[in-house]
Amino acid sequence: MTSLSPQSSPRSEPQPTPESSPPSSLSRIRIGSAPDSWGVWFPDDPRQVPWQRFLDEVSGSGYEWIELGPYGYLPTDPAVLREETARRGLTVSAGTVFTGLHRGPEVWDATWEHVADIAALTQAMGAKHLVVIPAFWRDDKTGAVLEDSTLTPTQWRSLTAQTERLAHEVRERFGLRIVVHPHADTHIDSEENVTRFLDATDSSLVSLCCDTGHYAYCGGDSVKLIETYGERIGYLHLKQVDPLVLASVRAEELPFGPAVARGVMCEPPSGVPALEPVLAAAQQLGVDLFAIVEQDMYPCPPDKPLPIARRTRAFLRSCGA
Repeated sequence: MTSLSPQSSPRSEPQPTPESSPPSSLSRIRIGSAPDSWGVWFPDDPRQVPWQRFLDEVSGSGYEWIELGPYGYLPTDPAVLREETARRGLTVSAGTVFTGLHRGPEVWDATWEHVADIAALTQAMGAKHLVVIPAFWRDDKTGAVLEDSTLTPTQWRSLTAQTERLAHEVRERFGLRIVVHPHADTHIDSEENVTRFLDATDSSLVSLCCDTGHYAYCGGDSVKLIETYGERIGYLHLKQVDPLVLASVRAEELPFGPAVARGVMCEPPSGVPALEPVLAAAQQLGVDLFAIVEQDMYPCPPDKPLPIARRTRAFLRSCGA
């Protein structure tokens, strides 16, 4: 990919609230982080930090849970990965797969080939969730339109039916639960499309990964989503958007990649949505939930992620998490 240089912000570094005396205990929320917060989007890219450094720094920042990130970035040999994570006090919460299930049954075989390897590693690491990200409708680097941004009724039926099939197969073969991740520049993005997707899928099979940053990016309200569809919320990604940058992104109709390079995803607590009410709403569901910090910032200088990760973890502790 062509390098996308992040633009610096004139605003001062956000300061976390002191860690002492958190306002409440979010006892059902398990906080973690992911390679994404270290600028990792691809299995192999010279602009990304080596996987050993990611593991060292995510552990040193106070996190105990991690996601696998793009398949092949972390070791894919379960024995090696178990040893590397265990000696750093880390446990895997989920793997991630990318799908284009709206394209119909003809993509099933290729989709399953992609999913099966990742699901097997996720299972071997003791995790119980598989984050499913829909296909982008435009290229996240060039902005080239790959397909229509609006699905036809037939494509919606394929998306929901194939997602249910994927959920069933993943559960039966690997004992994992899928959590579908609404994402910018995909067909599951806005409140309207997320609601349509949830209403058309089986709640016993398909849960949602509520990504607070992506949902805000697309105009949604995460607290409202959690309060309305609480039984469907199976996982959280915590991130914030910079509203000023987002306004320019929308005005220029930028694709997601250049938007990230411009700094649309920002360090908490300087953006939106406020994470305290999101965490409080999630706690009220009365179930154990992972809340994985993901601050998209590909590409980024190698020394940038660690201080942000430490401050973000301290901020979340101040919220009671």
